[in-house]
Amino acid sequence: MGIFLGVIIVIVGLIVIFFNIPYSKTTREFNISINREKQAIAMNNEKEQQYFTEADIADLPAPVQKYFRYCGFIGTPKMSYMKVAFNNVDFSLGRGKSTIKVDYTQYNIVNKPIRIALIDSSMFGVPFQGIDSYIDGKGSMKGVIAKLITLFDQRGEDMDRASLVTFLSESLLAPDAALQDYVTWEEIDDLHAKATISCYGTSASGIFTFNEKGEMTSFTTEDREAIAMDGKREQVTWTAIISDYEDHNGIKQPTTLQAVWNYDEGDLLYFDGIHTSIEYGF
Repeated sequence: MGIFLGVIIVIVGLIVIFFNIPYSKTTREFNISINREKQAIAMNNEKEQQYFTEADIADLPAPVQKYFRYCGFIGTPKMSYMKVAFNNVDFSLGRGKSTIKVDYTQYNIVNKPIRIALIDSSMFGVPFQGIDSYIDGKGSMKGVIAKLITLFDQRGEDMDRASLVTFLSESLLAPDAALQDYVTWEEIDDLHAKATISCYGTSASGIFTFNEKGEMTSFTTEDREAIAMDGKREQVTWTAIISDYEDHNGIKQPTTLQAVWNYDEGDLLYFDGIHTSIEYGF
């Protein structure tokens, strides 16, 4: 019996040590993808640095033009990518389910478009990580628990569209993306504009809302499905809420980014990102 207990203690100790080792296959996969995209950007960035001009935004809807001016982008360098870091975010696992704390780091590449995000958390002391990505027209959401066990790996046409429209919702945060040929704009009124993104044979649309100052305050779309970890899918209105703008080196950036599923029975705020950090690469 003593030998058996000793073996159990050793196994538990090894598991604890393994969980606390910084290395993870998921993080390595994320870093490889990001470094590959950064290298591609570096190879293509031999031309002279370009800057946002009034001519760039002349054909955009009036509230989008006002946003560019309010945030201070005119006259600043056009970015090649954006990095957004969310720390200690309240993340809901679904209706009626618990909320966990996650760190969420994402990169949006302007010219493709590409979006790659790393989710880092734990569940009951067990490491949980995930990669949320849109690369070469393919969207995916993969979750890995205990560093080795794939909990879910969601792919398919619906995921392609959902990932594409998520990139669209963030296009004005890295606003050179909003000027690319893959995005088209329609003016609605002084405070609303519709945008459509089309890539790799897939299209998705949504409506941006702005306030009187020129701040983008939300993005709403019908082109995302709520996909549970068990694979169940529901067509639900999705809203991104953007607020708490602060000045960073002359550029006004939001510091609170939230994601909401607008269910018929009530809204579910499932991603509550505050004190958000946005950085640009050129």
